Amino acid sequence: MNYPDYRPRRLRRTEGLRRMIRETRLSVDDFVYPLFVVPGSGIEKPISSLPGQFNYSIDKAVEAAGRAADLGIPGVLLFGIPERKDSVGSEAWKESGIIQKAIRAIKKAHPALVVMADACFCEYTDHGHCGVLQEGELDNDASLENLARTVVSYAKAGVDVVAPSGMLDGFVSACRDSLDQDGFDQTVIMAYSAKYASAYYGPFREAVDSTPQSGDRKGHQMDYANVAEAVREVSMDVAEGADIVMVKPALAYLDVIRAVSDEINMPVAAYAVSGEYAMIEAAAERGWIDRERVVLETLTGIRRAGADIIITYHAPYAAKLLAKR
Repeated sequence: MNYPDYRPRRLRRTEGLRRMIRETRLSVDDFVYPLFVVPGSGIEKPISSLPGQFNYSIDKAVEAAGRAADLGIPGVLLFGIPERKDSVGSEAWKESGIIQKAIRAIKKAHPALVVMADACFCEYTDHGHCGVLQEGELDNDASLENLARTVVSYAKAGVDVVAPSGMLDGFVSACRDSLDQDGFDQTVIMAYSAKYASAYYGPFREAVDSTPQSGDRKGHQMDYANVAEAVREVSMDVAEGADIVMVKPALAYLDVIRAVSDEINMPVAAYAVSGEYAMIEAAAERGWIDRERVVLETLTGIRRAGADIIITYHAPYAAKLLAKR
């Protein structure tokens, strides 16, 4: 197939031809929309580092979830900011906790919407780390006990998917065993299986006030230089009972998404994180890029790399763009 007998440009000549041979299809069905939930009522507080995103009280989160559902977005991912923080993050597993209340309210108002809940402790601990600290170090196994309590409390509230995100060793098996023992064998686990110690999380930490008071998370989140380790981590989580595996962040880790997708015959989620969103919004605000084209190109690139599910703050915006096509 050489020039001049083969001319690839023939099939690029019109939009109709390009559509016919397009290899990767981006759909609203691919999206999950993250929501930040705070105590109170009537609250819709803009997040300065995430233009167009808000901290919502539960009533407003129900409305935001409804708007997402009306756009055809199949699921939302909830993050909670509690009224009180302590050294172990005990607000995370309270029946009356912020996420538990939000799950019940959203499922009541929008029963067909898939409600996912992030299960971690960085938003709930006064030190900002993802579990119990012992002499300044994260105690993996003590943290697993609390994680198990948390996911069961989410399941009791009616969540569809729990999403353990702390990158603790054995975190999937701890969740699966606890859920099954309490009769929640149908609750889905979406594991943050390859979560990197990334600088792209900065705006998120402002949104949920989860910046560590000391140290960092490099001891349990992954080194951004590694790919083979990601495949090992994902393989372990699948063996422990994960239903969906995740790579986070997305844009700087497209090769990791591809490696995981090629290796693992399971649904793969990719999280287009706060820093990725903020960079696009900042550049678009200054007129340096075409927001519409860049958003769709970026999300299509994540899909092309092998992601089946894309968690993105651009979900409502992208859904509207796709609806116009």
